[in-house]
Amino acid sequence: MASDDILLMAHLMRRAGFGASYEELKRRSAVGYETTVEELLHPEEQPDLEMDVMHRYMHGWRDMGYLAANQGCWTYRMVNSPRQLEEKICLLWHCIFPVGDAKCMKPKQIQIQLDNFRANGLGKFSNLLLGLATDPAMIYYLDNQLSHKEAVNENWGRELLELFSMGVGMDGSPNYSEEDVQACARAFTGWTIANAIPRYPYGSYDSQFLYNQYDHDDDEKTFLGQTGNFNGEDIIDIIAKQPSTARFVSRHLCNFFVTDEPQVSFWQNTPPQHPELIKMLEDEYFRSGFEIRSMLRVLFNSEAFKNARFAKVKSPAEMVAGTLRLTGTFNRPTPRMYSSVLEILYMGQDLLNPPTVEGWHSGQEWIDSGTLLERINFAAGQMGAINTPGIQAIIDRLGSEDSTISTERLLDGCLEMLGGYELNANSRSLILDDAQSASTLKTGTEEFAQLVGQTLQLIVSTQEYQFA
Repeated sequence: MASDDILLMAHLMRRAGFGASYEELKRRSAVGYETTVEELLHPEEQPDLEMDVMHRYMHGWRDMGYLAANQGCWTYRMVNSPRQLEEKICLLWHCIFPVGDAKCMKPKQIQIQLDNFRANGLGKFSNLLLGLATDPAMIYYLDNQLSHKEAVNENWGRELLELFSMGVGMDGSPNYSEEDVQACARAFTGWTIANAIPRYPYGSYDSQFLYNQYDHDDDEKTFLGQTGNFNGEDIIDIIAKQPSTARFVSRHLCNFFVTDEPQVSFWQNTPPQHPELIKMLEDEYFRSGFEIRSMLRVLFNSEAFKNARFAKVKSPAEMVAGTLRLTGTFNRPTPRMYSSVLEILYMGQDLLNPPTVEGWHSGQEWIDSGTLLERINFAAGQMGAINTPGIQAIIDRLGSEDSTISTERLLDGCLEMLGGYELNANSRSLILDDAQSASTLKTGTEEFAQLVGQTLQLIVSTQEYQFA
């Protein structure tokens, strides 16, 4: 039976990464939980993922000229990168600061934004916002290149406050006024994109940020109760110091890593599910100088996090990447690599192309009658491939316990190998009945391998596997 340490490690790796094999869980448990947390929080100390072979075999991944190539590249990183938290935090910020290819039509530019999330996603929140404000993909997505001192466009200023930093309100009160939106937008006039370099004869060039001082509104502005000749940097500095920003960031971290919260639009009048943890995170936000890494250290070591096992519905990216990490089938170039990537889209999450600037609604809204069928078919199809490295490792480990195995132990062993899932009584009974109908439970045989595969398929078809 898996120890409590291994089960807790499985929980950490599902949330701070995209899951882990039983062998990896054992290795990490031997090192210790807090040590593993520190390792995850410092991805820069781990080797980066080698992409040379992938780029050699997949030319589209080298050029990054179309959406599916970028989606494939990112999914490959989610599954294989040793820097699991780096990819998970990249997904977090992409969900909060979404940019869509449907408008930008330049997916490589969005990939550059993702690289910024990897590099700065665990650092100071103020630096993250500044990087976002100077990102050409975001500038174009929210029309700030069309904002001039004589004709201000409020799209970026409004979304910066409403969706990216403070939220509409908290504890029943608004966090800003319409005048604050206007002042914010004026402060970012002149923050634009440089003229494009002609693509011929060498191909497309990456867009570059440009600050045009002649198109910037230099007049005095009043923002969140402060008055001055503010530029964009001043606005971000003021935003970062607001209690509402600390709450907004803390609640997003809880929603993404701990327990599914109501959608963001309800946060003004709906209290958080873990108020004590939120308070701890808010305090750490200010104590650390707005550092996300420090906040996550508090979060991962909290009892609220440790006790929140299987309290979050897996996003499509988590469902696909987590399943592929278990099977080990997405670690090298193959002709059908894109089929797994497209499963994320079929389940409702078109990476690099969110439906709106609000991103995706998470939690139970990930699942409906159509997407649930996609999720079950994908996971069951992967688990039934008993010759894949990950499934074969599960078969070998269970088979090494004894020359024979009971149906109870077979089921419990499969649940442990998948990360410590627990089934309700009805699901457990049905799976046991199916296992008992098999001709033999003698290990080391083809029949035993097939039975393990069938049991895994049944487990991932349950409602419990939809949760992380």
